[in-house]
Amino acid sequence: MQTRNLGPRVLEGDRVRLEPLRPSHAAAVFESAKKMDWAWFLTPLRSMDDVERRIGLGMEGEGRDQEYVFAVLLKETRRVIGCTAYLTVVARHKRAEIGATWYVPEMQGTFVNPECKLLLLRHAFEDWGAVRIQLTTDVNNLRSQRAIAKLGARFEGVLRSHGIRPDGSVRDAMLYSITSAEWPEVKAGLVRRLARTGEPK
Repeated sequence: MQTRNLGPRVLEGDRVRLEPLRPSHAAAVFESAKKMDWAWFLTPLRSMDDVERRIGLGMEGEGRDQEYVFAVLLKETRRVIGCTAYLTVVARHKRAEIGATWYVPEMQGTFVNPECKLLLLRHAFEDWGAVRIQLTTDVNNLRSQRAIAKLGARFEGVLRSHGIRPDGSVRDAMLYSITSAEWPEVKAGLVRRLARTGEPK
């Protein structure tokens, strides 16, 4: 059954749960954000004010059907371990971006990212009817580039002078995408990855 909007909604897997980001998450998000190196992020969460501002802007974006931000929780402990989002949603053309993603260091390189991406991509393509989902990352963020490529997303090129980092330097961004025609193969790859590591599908 097709949904009219990408969100807000809860997306629940076997080990992670994505909840629409709300003021009730602020303290837990800030505690996790303290562990992060925000060097490659355009909107770092270095203070409670930063977190509260992000929540407010995200909820405003929801009202315009332009973005949907999630708190990422471990289901077993209900611990908030990061955030992710649908960004630049264009409902008319059924396209959006998955981004603003971060996880606490100890959860990087685990089942968390592939399961989160499986939930986000499956909802976008299968429930909402997306034709294109894109992902971008800082040209210097090699870890993120490897993670995106591992999903099966296709590299499309470099977006020059695409943003300004908090230190004032101008950022180029690497652009990747997944189309609806590619989704079945990408989905199968994510399911295989989770199964190989004994993690949930």
